[in-house]
Amino acid sequence: MNSNDAVFDCIIRKRKTTMDTKALRQKILDLAIHGKLVPQDPNDEPASVLLERIKAEKERLIKEGKIKRSKKSAKTSDTPHYENVPFEVPESWVWCKLEDIAYVASGSTPDKTCFVENGIPYIKMYNLRNQKIDFAYHPQYITEEVHNGKLQRSRTEVGDLIMNIVGPPLGKLAIIPSTLPQANFNQAAVLIRPYKLKEVLVPYLKAYLEEMSEINSIATRGSAGQVNISLTQSQNMRIPLPPLKEIERIINEIVKYDILIEALESDTTDLQTLIIRTKSKILDLAIHGKLVPQDPNDEPAIELLKRINPDFTPCDNGHYPVGWIETILGELFSHNTGKALNSSNKEGIFKDYLTTSNVYWNKFDFTVVKQMPFKESELDKCTITKGDLLVCEGGDIGRSAIWNYDYDICIQNHIHRLRPKIDLCVPFYYYTFAYLKENNLIGGKGIGLLGLSSNALHKIELPLPPLAEQQRIVQKIEELFSVLDNIQKALEV
Repeated sequence: MNSNDAVFDCIIRKRKTTMDTKALRQKILDLAIHGKLVPQDPNDEPASVLLERIKAEKERLIKEGKIKRSKKSAKTSDTPHYENVPFEVPESWVWCKLEDIAYVASGSTPDKTCFVENGIPYIKMYNLRNQKIDFAYHPQYITEEVHNGKLQRSRTEVGDLIMNIVGPPLGKLAIIPSTLPQANFNQAAVLIRPYKLKEVLVPYLKAYLEEMSEINSIATRGSAGQVNISLTQSQNMRIPLPPLKEIERIINEIVKYDILIEALESDTTDLQTLIIRTKSKILDLAIHGKLVPQDPNDEPAIELLKRINPDFTPCDNGHYPVGWIETILGELFSHNTGKALNSSNKEGIFKDYLTTSNVYWNKFDFTVVKQMPFKESELDKCTITKGDLLVCEGGDIGRSAIWNYDYDICIQNHIHRLRPKIDLCVPFYYYTFAYLKENNLIGGKGIGLLGLSSNALHKIELPLPPLAEQQRIVQKIEELFSVLDNIQKALEV
């Protein structure tokens, strides 16, 4: 069985068994860059000849002043093969540096005053989505004067390859589409523009870099955990260059397999989308009293509130079942935020505390748990205990989790602690927050970073079912979600 048949067989088996399309595409790219995806043809013009033609074009562009020579590169190179190569390639291939075959330039970030409502598209790294340029996602524009002036070296052309050099993650690559005839980009990326045969070399270089072995081998990690690649490192990346005809065959083969992989992903995506929609519908039914039947023997919800507020007057609950009432969060929960960390807060005993980065949807990440001093007088307000519902005030506004641990811990000021005033099934309200978030019924106000203030939280309208029904709803939700989660896990195997 040749490599071509092996890949196809792998695809068939993947379709029948797993949905690991990322690993599948990685295998295809691995075969491609090692010269094993398509056969070599002895009639092909050797890559060494192609390299010399490209270098000649580079020298012409330098001579005409259209590009500048890299300060650290020699004028010519008579040795396209390198001693320290990462792997062996077919005899007709050659190793070279990226700057031997392509212009490589870093982006720039202009002053804030250079940004305008309409102008030249300015690409940021969040616009590199799914290995494509998605400029509709939070578009920004700069003036034409800046584009052609201060940022001249980072002007893009249709067909250029853009690669991010600051992570995590690294390996975001995209080709400038025809919909962006003029554009610029920021300093977190480099532009790669082959001197010759751009339409062939760009997709090949994109495939090679997406394989990630070269990127991973040169990436450096900063003190804050940030990974990056410098412009010089980008220019000096080692490139295995096949003959031109073989490059064309490789790209055609990758395209063919990409079509098959997209079909696989579509199947998976359709099912994953169905799972998400099903969960959403379950929550919708639950919050509106349609997931489980009502029991006339249940104590009405209003009796719960009357225990702490005999004068409570319920809101109109015409869209909820009999026995339910509509109220506001402040009637059901006492709530407050934790302590802000600043240079003046130096008194007290150092204790562990949670930030919003520790709180995820109904789970916690304890990879990094920070400490700060707490005074005795602050502990009651800033400590959470088993059964408390936590809601993020900033970041992913409304993200919630229940603290179900047998020990207490403190919280920062960007986390709300919700503690029931009456007998409540707290998981029901965790799912209520999930429903509100999913339906854009919860948010915040502020400049720059949106937040959910205590006042806004207090006024959120919530349903209150009978306590027994709250428990039945949660039981049914968890039962149904468990089935869906098992299906989801099977897709990820």
